Amino acid sequence: MAYDPIYLLITGAIFVISFIVQNRLKSKFDKYSKTRLSNGMSGKEIAEKMLIDNGITDVEVISTSGMLTDHYNPANKTVNLSEGVYSQRSTAAAAVAAHECGHAVQHAVGYSMLQLRSKLVPVVSISSNLLQWVLLAGIAIMAYSGNTIVLAIGIALFAVTTLFAFVTLPVEYDASNRALAWLENNQIVQPNEYDECKDALKWAARTYLVAALGSLAQLLYFVMILLGNRRSE
Repeated sequence: MAYDPIYLLITGAIFVISFIVQNRLKSKFDKYSKTRLSNGMSGKEIAEKMLIDNGITDVEVISTSGMLTDHYNPANKTVNLSEGVYSQRSTAAAAVAAHECGHAVQHAVGYSMLQLRSKLVPVVSISSNLLQWVLLAGIAIMAYSGNTIVLAIGIALFAVTTLFAFVTLPVEYDASNRALAWLENNQIVQPNEYDECKDALKWAARTYLVAALGSLAQLLYFVMILLGNRRSE
């Protein structure tokens, strides 16, 4: 599998595109981190205000180590902001803080796609840990005996992770839309600052899009192997 030219082409293309998007995202956040918000609010203050404005009083805003490690944890109801975002008073910090609070709002209102994503997490955790070994074993067994059952199981595990990647897309885009609407409607940012927030979140969303499409491309590759073998029987 590792030396199949088609597989190498797919994984290589995914890597290159992902690398380009990730670098573009980093450059955008580096640039917008230098734009100081006219209202002087920090990422923490932005997050706390958005939560209050949406009637959410049981979610805590905390700082977490690392860069672009920001996330909302529905298990303990915390908005986790990376150290830079937590204390920064920039358009980049405002965009990230509001986006993560967008997830908190989704949780509070029972957004269906977030609920589905949460239900998939345990299954995806198991699938992602097993699928590589099951796929390798499946291809080896198929090559040796022609039996495709193990490979089919591996593809099913891969399909679960691909489904998760696509379910994540509307969750992320909706959180960004909620964030941008709140920033604009409540006049938290000026028009030029809003444009920067929107651009930053657009590139952040594209990382999820690339991941989903890459997962789908790899899944289809393994499906082609399975179907090709069955047709040759």
